[in-house]
Amino acid sequence: MYSIEDGKFAVKTARNFVSAAVSGKTAEMADIPQKFQEKSGVFVTLNTFPKHNLRGCIGYIEPIFPLIEALKKASESAALHDPRFPPVREEELESLVIEVSLLTPPELIKVKKPKHYAKEVKIGKDGLIVEKGIRKGLLLPQVPIEWNWSVDEFLSHTCMKAGLLPDSWLEEGIKIYKFTAEIFSEREPHGEIVEKQLKE
Repeated sequence: MYSIEDGKFAVKTARNFVSAAVSGKTAEMADIPQKFQEKSGVFVTLNTFPKHNLRGCIGYIEPIFPLIEALKKASESAALHDPRFPPVREEELESLVIEVSLLTPPELIKVKKPKHYAKEVKIGKDGLIVEKGIRKGLLLPQVPIEWNWSVDEFLSHTCMKAGLLPDSWLEEGIKIYKFTAEIFSEREPHGEIVEKQLKE
């Protein structure tokens, strides 16, 4: 759906938004491709380099904003408003790797019995959303790869992200959605931008 050129634009633009937000400046904008004027979900992830520790990750799963606007909001929030971390400082900018996940709309997984959810999820392809009442948790498709999780573990960790018990995905009344993502990332700060190929 997105080309490597789209991915390069997304990552470079996200870095500009992050840098501007951290330094209190206004990001300069080049010409915006048509795809980025269409509504889409997106997540921006900040990782430290070279240890690759998470430093911030915020995004929008639903396509409620034009992609360029969602990218701006996600970049700024990942840098300054991820509740798990203190705001990024200017001196950190040169040691961060920027990753952008461009998302497809979530699809409700329909099964006859909750235990069948595990058959409908593909590690290396699907991201997950678990929803029960007001509780909601999301994990991107790259997460189970990074942690070497099985499908059951992926479902359990997504439940925990929603503040539920790990085995809540086996209960009636829970909703589970899946989505896919095209993931583009710098190899190193300001470095080559590549599309990440996830594998099971």
